[in-house]
Amino acid sequence: MASLASLMLTLTLTGCSFDGVYRYDCQDPANWENAECNPPICDATGTCSKDIVGEEVWAEYEKNKVKNG
Repeated sequence: MASLASLMLTLTLTGCSFDGVYRYDCQDPANWENAECNPPICDATGTCSKDIVGEEVWAEYEKNKVKNG
């Protein structure tokens, strides 16, 4: 019974992997500099890159952006 539950969990979680497609355009790091991914344009929809990717990722991006000029 435990092995069946383990198999079901494994099969269920396999569909949660990253398949190379972003749900929002502003999740893609290639778009983070685009105007539509930065305030004030994205504030109303809540799709700003800084809001979607999380504080830690955005802070690291900002730190590297300043360091690399």
